[in-house]
Amino acid sequence: MYYTRAYASWEKGSVENCNRFVRRWYPKGTDFGKCTTAQMHHLEKVINSIHRKLLDGKTAYEYDTAYNKAA
Repeated sequence: MYYTRAYASWEKGSVENCNRFVRRWYPKGTDFGKCTTAQMHHLEKVINSIHRKLLDGKTAYEYDTAYNKAA
């Protein structure tokens, strides 16, 4: 979980990008209480499979795997 300060927009870039990905599938005003767990897991997999500049072009899954091997 990542917390940002209310008026620190430079801290919110990646959070806003993730929100944008969610809104591709679920428009604003969606009642997530009506979504199934399977739907949420699918969205999680999609978001974590996106290559990110912040992670040197790796996906979150690739980065996590590399981090766990190094530990």
